[in-house]
Amino acid sequence: MTVEKISLDTVWEILNKIPDPEIPVISIVELGVVRDVSFENDQVLITITPTYTGCPATNIFEADILESMQDLGIDNAQIKYQYQPAWTTDWLSEESREKLRVYGIAPPDGKTSDKRYLLGESPMVKCVQCNSENTKMISQFGSTACKSLYQCNDCLETFDYFKCI
Repeated sequence: MTVEKISLDTVWEILNKIPDPEIPVISIVELGVVRDVSFENDQVLITITPTYTGCPATNIFEADILESMQDLGIDNAQIKYQYQPAWTTDWLSEESREKLRVYGIAPPDGKTSDKRYLLGESPMVKCVQCNSENTKMISQFGSTACKSLYQCNDCLETFDYFKCI
């Protein structure tokens, strides 16, 4: 299929159905990884920004994008990486943050301009089960490098916290 037979909206809709491989409750569009979609020289050009250097999901993002384009009939889609500005959790919408919370992952607290970590201060992270503020970090790393593991001191549940990156 040629790009003349599809619209940019259709490509965005398809991309918005691709789940983040580490957090399947939000799509790669909702995560903010997909920066732009354009048509150039009879190709679909999809610009993405990795969440952080060395993120193991980056290769999966690319493979899933190319596979979804092939499913749409586009065999010559191209992935372009854009590193500036760097991806940040500030790009997560309130809707995406709520999806994380409902899924059981505490969303990032604050903005990336918040430098508490540099001063050795942990953010106040609410328990995703009981909403208590009486929580503690038990490991700097959770199920993935972009998350920390927390425990609620009230309900005793453990949960991931998506770090403010």
